[in-house]
Amino acid sequence: MTIGNIKLGDYPLFLAPMEDITDPSFRFVCKQNGADFMYTEFISSDGLIRDGEKSVRKLDIYDFERPIGIQLYGHLTEAMVEAALIAEEAKPDIIDINFGCPVKKIANRGAGAGMLRNIPLMISMTSAIVRAVKLPVTVKTRIGWDDDNRNIVEVAEILQDTGIKAITIHGRTRAQLYKGPADWTLIGAVKNNPRMKIPVIGNGDIDGPLRAKEMFVRYGVDGIMIGRASVGRPWIFRDIRHYLSTGELLPEPTVSEKAFLAISHFEKSLEFKEGKRSIFEMRRHLSNYFRGLPHFKETRLRLLTSLEPDEIRSIIHEIEQKWGDFRTEEKTPVYTI
Repeated sequence: MTIGNIKLGDYPLFLAPMEDITDPSFRFVCKQNGADFMYTEFISSDGLIRDGEKSVRKLDIYDFERPIGIQLYGHLTEAMVEAALIAEEAKPDIIDINFGCPVKKIANRGAGAGMLRNIPLMISMTSAIVRAVKLPVTVKTRIGWDDDNRNIVEVAEILQDTGIKAITIHGRTRAQLYKGPADWTLIGAVKNNPRMKIPVIGNGDIDGPLRAKEMFVRYGVDGIMIGRASVGRPWIFRDIRHYLSTGELLPEPTVSEKAFLAISHFEKSLEFKEGKRSIFEMRRHLSNYFRGLPHFKETRLRLLTSLEPDEIRSIIHEIEQKWGDFRTEEKTPVYTI
């Protein structure tokens, strides 16, 4: 699979952009575990053009992450074009446009998945961004606004005509948010449309190797994107790649292996972030790394309330010592938004 001049090989695995989750520290452990392509957290065009601290901070990318895309969202074409030009200066490998975020405060303003209610604006905005930047431009969207408007087959064709180099499709409508099963039949319909020449990446409900292979085989997508299932489970990329290559299912990592990942992730969080933010934003990850351990309640409480890096390191070491070779009977559950 190729996006522009970026060669990703066969069956590439993408890490989805997720707000307050896919920061550089998380991207680091996902890359170590086999993610082929990653994105920054999505960035507000309004925040970026106003030099907002949070938005500008999200532009930070590192060589170990490449190839990597910067994802932008907004409802005004002029602001999105300006933000794309600013993002291009950070030297990502692609610029990605978010037409898929279903969150109310974003979609109701006409940004993210809200753009699915205004296809002409979606198309004109995409065209303007493609013309403005030199980097490949890609789009992430959903199968439609609601059940009465599941129009992704037509929309994907028109988006392709703007000059985008790939499209990622989440298999739910905006109205569904993250409820109900993802509908991959429409993703497959886009991929199998003879007019479609650009890569089609599928997203939604990929929770492990079996599901990943099924989506590649049944629907013929060029790549798959994994979001919530990677939170607290960055090894999901390793597991999928191993299964696609060998047909063998790897066991759930031992607690010792999870502790090693947790420490690696935590140290990168301390490296990339200032102050207590590095600790606060690690808590959801630490909670997920050690889900399913027996008699863990008291240790978990200490782990998720400590504000001292040395104490957190000590607690993770304690977890490793106490539960080291233990493997949970079930896979770590998918993180819920």
